[in-house]
Amino acid sequence: IVAKMMMKTNNLITLLSLLPSVDAFQTYFRVQTRVGTKLFADEIGIIYGTSTGNTGEAADLICEVFNDRIPGTAAEPLDIDTVEDVTSTLQKFKALIVGTPTWNTGADTERSGTGWDELYYGEMAEIQLQNKNVAVFGLGDSVSYGENYADASGELHDVMQSLGCNMMGYISQDGYLHEASKAIRDGKFCGLLLDYVNQEELSEERVEKWVDQLLSEGFLEGASSAGATTPAVVEPAVAAAVSEPSRGAHYEELFNELERENAKLRKLLEENSRLLQEEMMASAIKAQPVNADVNFTPHYNPKSGKTMWTSVDGKKCYFTSDGKFAHNP
Repeated sequence: IVAKMMMKTNNLITLLSLLPSVDAFQTYFRVQTRVGTKLFADEIGIIYGTSTGNTGEAADLICEVFNDRIPGTAAEPLDIDTVEDVTSTLQKFKALIVGTPTWNTGADTERSGTGWDELYYGEMAEIQLQNKNVAVFGLGDSVSYGENYADASGELHDVMQSLGCNMMGYISQDGYLHEASKAIRDGKFCGLLLDYVNQEELSEERVEKWVDQLLSEGFLEGASSAGATTPAVVEPAVAAAVSEPSRGAHYEELFNELERENAKLRKLLEENSRLLQEEMMASAIKAQPVNADVNFTPHYNPKSGKTMWTSVDGKKCYFTSDGKFAHNP
């Protein structure tokens, strides 16, 4: 499992022997992810269009939550206007999360007002994305534009679906303020919709629930990296763990395994520590001056590198260090 894979790194073996709790491991796990220890090699690509920056902020939040759930899963979000090779970018990830705002309110097509509009019916029409798991998110104003709430999300969904993608992450309309939307499919929103104007305080909770939903739907399971020259490989044990319906059960199993491994390492360190102490004592005895009293007991201080010798009655002592000694009667 993941714990065993992580323990292949030398520094983690040392750290695990000192962990006081599972929380400490979680903290280390996230830190290691940020500096390059990634288990899932950026399997999820997050690509968005934006005009004001809000959709980019939402993309960052989605990325953060995904990597909090499973470190290293999501790559750094990309603004579609900065992507030079759209085909290879969309193909190289095993799963995609795509997002858009809505500006061309009420329009039949090209509703986002971003770089997506220039790609939908041109370059993207020829991209091969069959069986790739894809989820859509979008931003809109559900009050001022209540009859056209996040319409562009529906168009982005339909374009990706037309390319053969497996569309996931549909959510309930409950709790929203809109009257109508072109992003509704079979009574549900075709992805995660956020309203940074009227319900911004609900955004983080909605993102967290949506990410958990995607994982429970198997967003990473059977994901396709069609067209990628070097597809990322997921170890079978890891893939099995991710595909479990309940991530809570997966984490509980993971941490239980960690605790068992931690206990083994603690025991090993304790044994090594005992042997090291015995070796130090033996070395100290050998270093005892030939004219010293044999009834003195050595006490080695690893910080100072000195050994204090105390008499049986506790009234006398002397110190040795690098072959030198000084009596202290």
